[in-house]
Amino acid sequence: MPEMDAFEKISNAYYLLTTAEKKAADYVIIHQRDTQYMSISELAEACGVAEATISRFAKRLGYKGYNAFKLAVANSIASRATAAGSPLSGEVLAEDSVSDMCQKLFAAEVDAMEQTLGLLRPEAVTAAGDLLVNARKVLCMGQGGSMVIAEEAAHLFSTVFGKYFAICDSHMQTIAAAQMGPGDVILYISYSGATRDLLEIAQLARERGADVILISRFPKSPGAALASVVLQCGTNESPLQMGSVAARVAMIFVLDVLFSEVCRRDLETCRSRRHQVADALSEKHV
Repeated sequence: MPEMDAFEKISNAYYLLTTAEKKAADYVIIHQRDTQYMSISELAEACGVAEATISRFAKRLGYKGYNAFKLAVANSIASRATAAGSPLSGEVLAEDSVSDMCQKLFAAEVDAMEQTLGLLRPEAVTAAGDLLVNARKVLCMGQGGSMVIAEEAAHLFSTVFGKYFAICDSHMQTIAAAQMGPGDVILYISYSGATRDLLEIAQLARERGADVILISRFPKSPGAALASVVLQCGTNESPLQMGSVAARVAMIFVLDVLFSEVCRRDLETCRSRRHQVADALSEKHV
């Protein structure tokens, strides 16, 4: 099995880092290509931390030292460029042609799905499928842009099953969670896995015996610690992006996998229900 690349290691370990180490992690994720050329003193100065912090950061990720970490960063960048099959990767630039821009965005979104494919654990998909199949009701939740994905989840599953509901308002989410019980499930979408609302909802659900399935980038986040099952999505996103399309594509890919896992447990029933829904919706068309 290929070793996890440097950026995946940073993402997975992020919430275990100290405050100073997180400064280094943030800088490396945002300035990936620059980092491979920087000395330990240059990186420390750029991050505003001590050189000892950079050394500890590299070792916490499992590398022998900073030079081994820097080599891993360079290898990760090179392998991703090769996988994309084109030099047109990275951020869109003002001088790009429309064609170049489209190629870059296409590469970024394909990369997001490829990363997700590598991160999804079959046993986690199976466990999440078991919870959804046996659930009395499933409440789909998120905040901000993630709530849009949660609404998509409720819509997708509702084309076959009648027990999926999206709840958008944070107060209504708390009210609903407070009334859940054993056999109920929350499907929560959160890229960071570290919002106050998620922690509040997940804690309430646990206290009442309900389960939480979390779709997140960070399997070791505070929210993941409270979830029954975590489905990890790919793609790195800087704090300034605030909900990139690539991240949403990765989340929707996870939803598609989860939906297919649930449906394949009883294909005949799913086909029958979809025909019923299609017939009913046909009346909506002119």
